[in-house]
Amino acid sequence: QVQLLESGGGLVQPGGSLRLSCAASGSRIVGNSMGWYRQAPGKQRELVATLGNSGRTNYADSVKGRFTISRDNAKNTVYLQMNSLKAEDTAVYYCNFRSIFTGNAYWGQGTQVTVSS
Repeated sequence: QVQLLESGGGLVQPGGSLRLSCAASGSRIVGNSMGWYRQAPGKQRELVATLGNSGRTNYADSVKGRFTISRDNAKNTVYLQMNSLKAEDTAVYYCNFRSIFTGNAYWGQGTQVTVSS
């Protein structure tokens, strides 16, 4: 069973930065696919960024050039660096782990990001 623990959310002013962390336990992130998704009130959960087992990254158009997904294999942790934050980035951010071997997906509990002046 994979467990994911997100941290780093909070309240930030427009134009500010935050770094989200997702610490995984129960399996190694290396060799598997990791991602960040978000869900704003009244909206469906949407993809923000993914990091494949090959190291390839993929970003939603709305965050390209502002957000960066990365991982630290030694710490078994994935990060989402968010810069130039906008009010429309306000959402609950969820970490996702997808096993390359089984296809099973796991979610963290989410961390709230609020961008407001």
